[in-house]
Amino acid sequence: MLDPLYTAVAWVLARWHDLLATVLDPAGGLTWAMAIVLLVLTVRGLLLPVFLRQQSSQRAAHALQPEVEELRRRHGSDRAGFALAVRELQRERGVSPLAGCLPGLLQLPVFLALFHVLRRIAPGRPGRYGWSDALTDQAARAELLGAPISASWTGHGPAGEAARQLAALGDVRLVSTVLVLALCGVTYLAQRATVRRSGPATGQAATVQRVLLYGAPAAFLVTGFVLPIGVLLYWTTNGLVTWAQHRFGPPAPGAG
Repeated sequence: MLDPLYTAVAWVLARWHDLLATVLDPAGGLTWAMAIVLLVLTVRGLLLPVFLRQQSSQRAAHALQPEVEELRRRHGSDRAGFALAVRELQRERGVSPLAGCLPGLLQLPVFLALFHVLRRIAPGRPGRYGWSDALTDQAARAELLGAPISASWTGHGPAGEAARQLAALGDVRLVSTVLVLALCGVTYLAQRATVRRSGPATGQAATVQRVLLYGAPAAFLVTGFVLPIGVLLYWTTNGLVTWAQHRFGPPAPGAG
């Protein structure tokens, strides 16, 4: 059922690889790494309208904060009544509390597809999802700083076997560890830039901000070691784009 999604992601990655191969070594790890970076930029470009809507929703939500505080004062300890009043206020003003989650949620299918494609490639395996046997073998042998882009720290699966064949597993784990730590740092900076741009929050919104600020990097610290190096590169690049958009974009009214 997900094969069309896998094929679409593999197709975009292959097209960027083919373009870069006109000036770079087709079998080089740099070529494949740059193709992954350009895949990120392609996805973010397609999601730009969603991102702009997210920013608009964040500004609208910030503008409601004085009225939300007034509702909190009016309802006192009646949490159910307060929550209902806030939802009604948001509905009236066209503010969606889920809008801020949409860009991340819409990128999850691409992440899962890239994870699947990279996890199944290995030297000598037949091509799938529109890739020829030769292209699959080339991708499996492509190395980033001496580690195959399809290998993960754990060394499990076909890509892990490739890592044992093509490079010392210690090299793979070193590169993977560096990328996991970089991903955690970039994710924290991106979340902090998001908070600063959105402006100060109170109550439940402030709690969500704190959870994302520290929870998202912690989640990658736990799960990152099972992700292929190419996927780690994808998420690190994606985090850098998110940080740049929030860091250099116009702040919400009242944001510091």
